[in-house]
Amino acid sequence: MVLEDGILKYASELENVSMREEKGMRIFSRGERIFALYEPGTNPLRVQVRCDRKLSKTLQERYESVMESRALGRNGIEIICSGQLSDDEVIDLVRHGYEESKPEE
Repeated sequence: MVLEDGILKYASELENVSMREEKGMRIFSRGERIFALYEPGTNPLRVQVRCDRKLSKTLQERYESVMESRALGRNGIEIICSGQLSDDEVIDLVRHGYEESKPEE
């Protein structure tokens, strides 16, 4: 699976990122804040990322495969990768989630 491998590679290469597995999910965190998670092997792949509320609303209006994340609540979206978003768009959202998870200074 290209997207699944791409998410793993991309997120693992970001600075100060840790990954853990819990209840079959791969959870990526920046410090203490989760920015992305997914369940390997799902078809279609389900990816959840932390997201700006305005962008989240726009994506939910545009794509039926984007909805509020059950794990991240109002600060996240769940993307069901069924071909509506390209691999590059999903990777961009992972990057966005990483940026949204910047530790407060």
